[in-house]
Amino acid sequence: MRPLLLLDVDGPLNPCAAKPYRRPEGYQTHRLMTPRWKAAERRRLTAWGLPHRQPRPLRVWLDPSHGPALAALPFDLAWATTWQEEANAFIAPLLGLPDLPYITWSEPRPEPDDGVFWKTPQIVDWAQGRPFAWVDDLITDADRAWVATHHPAPALLHHVDPKAGLTAPDFAHLAAWSNSLS
Repeated sequence: MRPLLLLDVDGPLNPCAAKPYRRPEGYQTHRLMTPRWKAAERRRLTAWGLPHRQPRPLRVWLDPSHGPALAALPFDLAWATTWQEEANAFIAPLLGLPDLPYITWSEPRPEPDDGVFWKTPQIVDWAQGRPFAWVDDLITDADRAWVATHHPAPALLHHVDPKAGLTAPDFAHLAAWSNSLS
């Protein structure tokens, strides 16, 4: 059985911390109005006393070469993003990926514990003892330590620079890690 590759969207696939007026090379701009985004924007506009204004779409930068590059990696892909099922409806088609399994996050989100990212325990539960690599821009050493003591199989927690998104060295590192398991 191949290891899992758990994908976050904002940061690794959408370099959301890049300068807003400077799209990274190779990326295309998409304006997306997902149901979750629209509801959140409506709540914000209402809180700001502007309930009559229309929500603006979310700007998402995606590199279309990432889909084939991800599909070529020796992993079973899954979403580990707050986009949840919306990643299949809005992100996967733009990258040429099929519908992927996704983690449904608990609500409300758990409070961080000792610097551990709120996603980390749920990712370990979802992986059910399978080897996995996880790419996210919010991974820290606290998460790596937590996974090392709570997950019985190999795990790679790979931090991705949210200003750059996934790069060729990231893809090479993921492939090398997966190939080292066999």
